[in-house]
Amino acid sequence: MTESESETESESERTGTFLVTAADEESAVLKDVHSGQVHALSSNPGVSEDEAVRGTVAPDPPMNVSWQLVEVESRWTVSVERSTESPTTNSRDIAADNPDGELVREERAGTGEIHVLSVPDDMTEQAVDDILDDREGLLSRAARLDVNRVEIRSQPGVVAVRYMP
Repeated sequence: MTESESETESESERTGTFLVTAADEESAVLKDVHSGQVHALSSNPGVSEDEAVRGTVAPDPPMNVSWQLVEVESRWTVSVERSTESPTTNSRDIAADNPDGELVREERAGTGEIHVLSVPDDMTEQAVDDILDDREGLLSRAARLDVNRVEIRSQPGVVAVRYMP
């Protein structure tokens, strides 16, 4: 291998944070949570669906159509849960100051974010269901924020999605 070939191969490696969107015994699919690029792995290095992986993928030669996870810096499982608790006073105050359909993002003290959505009272359950239906979106945001838990709290007119460590 010449020096220029080595440079080309290393340039095609991708380092980032990935969500495992599918996995079985033989292969896995990783999605870059920042760019959205999908990497089909030719083998499964032991990852499971709903895991986030910070690491490096490299294309399989010679065709470069499948990938290998060549380095893992860290990995963690992300959970999504619908809480029976009401939104916090802070979330309710944010929702009260915004028109229906408005989403407000606020940093949490420490790590993570809280997304507060104001909705018509009679649409609260539908809004929660719609949010839960976008599981991949919830997991991707959690991985981007470097957290391992997504908690959805609601009460009539308010939905709070909490991304927490």
